Amino acid sequence: MLQPKTTKYRKTHRGRLKWLAIRWSQIAFWSYGLKTTTRWFITSRQIESARRAMVRYIKRGWKIWIRIFPDRPFTKKPLEVPMGWGKWSLEMFRAPVKPGRILFEITGVTPEIAREAFRLAAYKLPVKTKILVD
Repeated sequence: MLQPKTTKYRKTHRGRLKWLAIRWSQIAFWSYGLKTTTRWFITSRQIESARRAMVRYIKRGWKIWIRIFPDRPFTKKPLEVPMGWGKWSLEMFRAPVKPGRILFEITGVTPEIAREAFRLAAYKLPVKTKILVD
């Protein structure tokens, strides 16, 4: 699964997901893309399961780009632990996603195959998406 090799700080603040995505909101590789319409965090497990769903459907003769990377650490308290006692241990890494962000791109396939592959990948993600097909 995706995660950064090193981070400057082990635990970070959550932050806020305001506004729209201005960077990374255009298709960069002249292909078909999957774009978000809502904001939330996507974990590395969700990215990997969406990638696998696309790869299994497309089979061969394609190129796929993953345009997001989970670089925000997420901490979580164990179950049945009372409030307080600071921040707990690192659970996973997440990628913050704003509306308009391109998540995946595909080239080398027909528009029908790209649409179906993105539909299968969208089921695995916690955000609403839109398929961009030329």
